[in-house]
Amino acid sequence: MPADSLNLAGFNEDSAENILENRRRFLKLFKGNWALAGCWQVHGADARIVNDLSEAKPAADARGDSIYCDAILSNADGVLAGVKTADCVPILIGDPATRSFAAVHAGWRGTLAEIATRTLRQMKEQYGTAAGDVVIAIGPAAGACCYEVGTDVIEPFRAKFPHQELFTETRMDHACIDLLKSNREQLISAGVRPTNIHVAPLCTMCHTDLFFSYRREKSIHGKVGRLMSVIGKM
Repeated sequence: MPADSLNLAGFNEDSAENILENRRRFLKLFKGNWALAGCWQVHGADARIVNDLSEAKPAADARGDSIYCDAILSNADGVLAGVKTADCVPILIGDPATRSFAAVHAGWRGTLAEIATRTLRQMKEQYGTAAGDVVIAIGPAAGACCYEVGTDVIEPFRAKFPHQELFTETRMDHACIDLLKSNREQLISAGVRPTNIHVAPLCTMCHTDLFFSYRREKSIHGKVGRLMSVIGKM
């Protein structure tokens, strides 16, 4: 990956020393005492619940993220819930009413598993969150302009979400998929107000000058960094 790119994750593609130092620098941007609650993402739909600042901090001897899941939930002071992406969809959920929040990593597998709405249900169970109250940010990800997939993705999406228009055919048995649209429509179906969902109009595959992109950069650099999207409460 390019030097001086402030890679914040990908312990299997960069040294732990580099990543942890970059995270320390990142946390210095925030006033006060903050801890980053992360996870080793596995393209699933499970979540980690962080109850306080001490739970967010990694073990003293940890050389990487050691909890395996794809969403972080919390309502604790000083906690930043964070997910890493390099084409997948980062989703940040904030509930002003209960002051709870969540960070979600949604690749195509997580989107198919409805991880965003599953996380929203967990927020209701844990904190009493109402879908109509939340404000959601969907960050930069591989867009419908570039993210080409095959029938292994097309067929299960069409079967599960028959009313979602997600695909633009590119060639035989291939199409570009709109994961941002799928996640947005799932959240609206779960009761989130459309006006409370904010989608960044930026494709990571188009803008490698700004973002890491696994699909664009893996073949060029051999290793790819990760962006980090975080949410907490002030």
